[in-house]
Amino acid sequence: MFGLPLLQLSHHVRAGGGPFLGEIVASFGLIFVIESGRRHFPAATAGAVAAYITAAYWFTSSTSFANPAVTIARALSDSFAGIAPASVPGFLVAQLVGAAASVAFWRWLDGAP
Repeated sequence: MFGLPLLQLSHHVRAGGGPFLGEIVASFGLIFVIESGRRHFPAATAGAVAAYITAAYWFTSSTSFANPAVTIARALSDSFAGIAPASVPGFLVAQLVGAAASVAFWRWLDGAP
């Protein structure tokens, strides 16, 4: 579409505390929006997720990958949104931390053990 090869490894290193913290926040928020929508407004969940991802892309230091599949796919594109393969493991860990924290928070809100 843009005259680039179909697959290419990204050279955009994304490492350090800021991007990792941004990815934790992005992942936490994504799971929170999904759970909130599933429980309270199922018909609007898809739109809420789309709006959240758009906002998180612009307002987190990581540009909100927030999804392991997206993270791996963006490592195969040397565009402005790409991520160097060496940065992928840190982002995957940050996503797991953010998701786990969000699930724990929901359990706390629900009063579940």
